Amino acid sequence: MKKLKRFNELLSEVPHQVSGDTMQASGSDVNFENDSVIKFEEFAEHRLDGATTISNNAKEKGGDALLTHHHFVVKLPFYEEATDGKFNPTRAQAHFEDLMDELIDKTSNGINLEQIEFQELVGKIEALGELLIKSRDLK
Repeated sequence: MKKLKRFNELLSEVPHQVSGDTMQASGSDVNFENDSVIKFEEFAEHRLDGATTISNNAKEKGGDALLTHHHFVVKLPFYEEATDGKFNPTRAQAHFEDLMDELIDKTSNGINLEQIEFQELVGKIEALGELLIKSRDLK
């Protein structure tokens, strides 16, 4: 198992903007409703809007729905960064790998985390994974 990378070292790298305007799109980037290519920033904005709505609704509902709130609210900074054109695939990949290592470490000998911690960790992994896949598919 890999040890956690020094994520902070990668923070100094210049952000890499991924955009449908500058990169060739593949078939997986097609919006089947209107057959148009969705730019990376638009994809992130759609994910941000959805995650914001789900998070707010779950928070308002309260109770057990708060786990859903915690799962989605941690996704927002990642989507905001991508929407703003500041997504850095190299840094995101390192962060993703660090989070996966953390999940493995905390589950390899039983589940050694609480519900909220689990929801937040998996939410971050999902958001980064979605963005990394989308940026990869635009190359």
